[in-house]
Amino acid sequence: VLLQASGGGLVQAGGSLRLSCAGSGRTFNSYTMGWFRQGPGKEREFVAAVSRNSDNIYYANSVKGRFTISRDNAKNTVYLQMASLKPEDTAVYYCAAKGIWMSVTGPGSYDYWGQGTLVTVSS
Repeated sequence: VLLQASGGGLVQAGGSLRLSCAGSGRTFNSYTMGWFRQGPGKEREFVAAVSRNSDNIYYANSVKGRFTISRDNAKNTVYLQMASLKPEDTAVYYCAAKGIWMSVTGPGSYDYWGQGTLVTVSS
């Protein structure tokens, strides 16, 4: 599956932003989808994941209560709604796809990656 992330930009602290990740192909609904981010000088870290039919959702503690992951399989798209943004949320955000709902926080378990979209939160 090919993934295309979009929606990044510059936002002030406390603001909101919605990222989208569009997938190609008719098998999008067979994938677990995740969002990861990589800040300046940092390793790629897990943000959120959603299972094929949205029955399972998991968030990193750092974004829990502020970010919401969702998907629309009819549109082959997964979203990351981000609110109450902080400067430390500044990063390139990547969407990724994998098969089964297992080890969803590990970037190495994902098979497909989008190109990333930059989110900058100013203080």
